[in-house]
Amino acid sequence: MTTSFDSFQKRRLQSSYVSVVVSIALVLFMIGVLGLVLLKSTKVANHFKEKVVMTLFLKDEVTDESVKKLKESIQKEAFVNKVIYIPKEEAAKEYKKDLGEDFLQFLGDNPLKNGVDIYLKADYVTPEKMTELEEAFEKNKFVAEVNYDKPLVQLLTKNIQRISFWLLVLSGFFGLVAIILINSSIRLSIYSKRFNIKTMQMVGATKSFIRKPFIWQSIRLGLLGAFIAISGLAVLIYYVDKYIPSLELFTDYVALGYVAGGIVLIAFFITWISTFFATQRFLNLQTNDLYY
Repeated sequence: MTTSFDSFQKRRLQSSYVSVVVSIALVLFMIGVLGLVLLKSTKVANHFKEKVVMTLFLKDEVTDESVKKLKESIQKEAFVNKVIYIPKEEAAKEYKKDLGEDFLQFLGDNPLKNGVDIYLKADYVTPEKMTELEEAFEKNKFVAEVNYDKPLVQLLTKNIQRISFWLLVLSGFFGLVAIILINSSIRLSIYSKRFNIKTMQMVGATKSFIRKPFIWQSIRLGLLGAFIAISGLAVLIYYVDKYIPSLELFTDYVALGYVAGGIVLIAFFITWISTFFATQRFLNLQTNDLYY
């Protein structure tokens, strides 16, 4: 009879552990997916920002040597990602290709100017910063005109800010859900051992001594759940990268490291904090209150 009861208790304990691990793994997997979306959305946004071009149209009297020096000086600036010099002859060829006809035959002379295309770093592609750069370049003695797509920059900045805001709201919501779900799973696991906790306390064990094995057990379950979540995330990333290689998920080791590290840290801290307060609650209860 005793052996049968012990076996039943053992199976129930194992079932409790499995449910805790599965709950933690599912929640952490969800957080990992959201974290990956957040990190990649930033990279995608930066990718589009760095496609914006600011063109400096140069004065006709500017010599090739002056153009070379101007290009080198611009390239050294902290806000510059890439600088490309486009002679007016090359610009005319591009216009001819776009228009489908040779406009020089009608005009007789090339009205275009030599230009310098500046691709800025993502942090500088905002309406305010680009206006500052425009004003600074207009003061340059070699520059006749500064041109860039202002409506595009404003629309891009506005949309990125809106998307970032809602992603942060969504992250906060899922983070709260994660804490509640993992905390609930651990509390239920600790609840099933409340009589053991009170018995240990009644025979003279200190609160820290009682809490310690429960905390370490929960941390182990949390890390196991984190390992399962990371494994599931790796499978998901493999298939996403297979069908959408342009996202470069498998080669973005920094983003993957952040996500994996975040999952492990979240699993560690939530399980530790949840177990601490759950055991503390039962330690502070009177024996009669354990039945309710």
